[in-house]
Order: sequence, then structure tokens, then C-alpha cells
Amino acid sequence: MNSLEGVMVVGLTGQTGAGKSTVSRVFKDNGFAVINADSIARNVVETGSKCLDEISDFFGSGILNPDNSLNRKALAKIVFTDKCKLDSLNTIIYPYITGEILRQIRKHSENGEKLILLDAPTLFESRADDFCELIISVIAEPDVRERRIIERDGLSHEQAKERMSSQLDEEFFVSHSDYIIGNNDSIETVNAISREVSDKIKDIYYDRTTAAVK
Repeated sequence: MNSLEGVMVVGLTGQTGAGKSTVSRVFKDNGFAVINADSIARNVVETGSKCLDEISDFFGSGILNPDNSLNRKALAKIVFTDKCKLDSLNTIIYPYITGEILRQIRKHSENGEKLILLDAPTLFESRADDFCELIISVIAEPDVRERRIIERDGLSHEQAKERMSSQLDEEFFVSHSDYIIGNNDSIETVNAISREVSDKIKDIYYDRTTAAVK
């Protein structure tokens, strides 16, 4: 039997600083297995990995620490100020990320976990949306996002704006998503909206599953 039979993969993406992690926690608490693409992205560039070798070959040894681990700040300084270089980095790293995402989807499916949330900030850029039946985007006002990024990552206002400008715009997320969750208000509000959306998706999944066995 195909281990992916009966699987529904839901993509979760959105703007940096919009608060995807909050939405992801609600889905996990509501029974979804969660694949975190950020964690995968960190793992594929571990010291000694083939992916990191390719990155250092392209960008030079200046993006490495003395112990040959990735110097993330040095790399970020290069790619978030030059879209062509960001595109080059993505061309290198995305195949490794998507390969690991597919492996984890199969693993969850084999374990009987058929409702899967793929939490991926670069869902569209990496083409990981191809794995997804439904897509949720989290958006927020620019000033709210900037404040969150500065608090979360310890960046300057200028650095935060560079991160924000390197992403797809809000119109793109809205036009390419099945559900939009706005996260400008209280944590209680976004939790309630996220629970409602996750319940709707579970209903879609179970209705489809029930119909298939009749």
C-alpha cells in the first residue's frame, strides 16, 4: 500500500514576523503532525554537510566560522541585501530542504499520522507548495511585523526592513492561499481563528475519508 494514501498536507506560510509559530502550535494541539521547514533548513547546513560545502564553494569561506560551521550573520548580510545572491542561495539549498520534507511526510504517514501541517516560510519559493492540498498564509501589518522581528532576532530597524523586503508581498500570499489568518490583535484572537481554521480543515479531511470508504 502507498504510505501516502489518505494523507492531507496543509501548507502554512506567510510574512516574516506575522506569527506563524503561534498558528502552528494551535494546529499541533488540534491533532496535526507538524513539519518545521526552518528546522530542516538549519539541519541541512550542519557542519560537514554536502549542502554547506556547496554554499561555501559559491559564496566563499567568509561565510564559515573558524570551526567550519555556517556563520549565519555573515551569510545573511550578503543575501538579504542582494536579491540575485539570495536567489543563488535558494537554488542551492531548496532541493535539500524539499527532499527532507518529503522524507518526513512519508515517515509521518507510515506512523499513521495523515493530517500534516508543513510550516514553511518559503513555501512558494521552494516549490514545497506542490506537496500541499491547502495553503494557509499568516499576515500582519508592516509595523507589527517589524517590531516582532526586531524583538525576536535582535536586529536593527534597517536589518528588519531588509528581511521584510526580501519576501513576497502580501498580495501574493492572499491570492495564492486558501485561508488567510490576520495576526495584528491579541494572542487569544489569533488562537481562536487558528482553531476555527484547523477544525474546518479536519472536517474537510474526515468528510473526504468517510466518503471514500462508503
